[in-house]
Amino acid sequence: MKTIYDLVTLVLFAGLAILFLQRSTQQPAEDRMVHYLPPAVGCALANWLGNNGQPVWAAVVLALGVAYTIYVLKPFKQNS
Repeated sequence: MKTIYDLVTLVLFAGLAILFLQRSTQQPAEDRMVHYLPPAVGCALANWLGNNGQPVWAAVVLALGVAYTIYVLKPFKQNS
């Protein structure tokens, strides 16, 4: 890991993977695997953009990925 983008995207992707693994054990499944594709691709794209000298676009893509995760996947949802 050479840049801050490597670290940030790795942490976000790891959180996404943990959320997927946690949710995959629940019955019935709340999410489909395809729902995790946009934020995962967003992490890769943001890392690539950041490493290639486009920090503003990298930050925008990261923010969109986090917003998508919160809005669609709802990681902080309370089970009732």
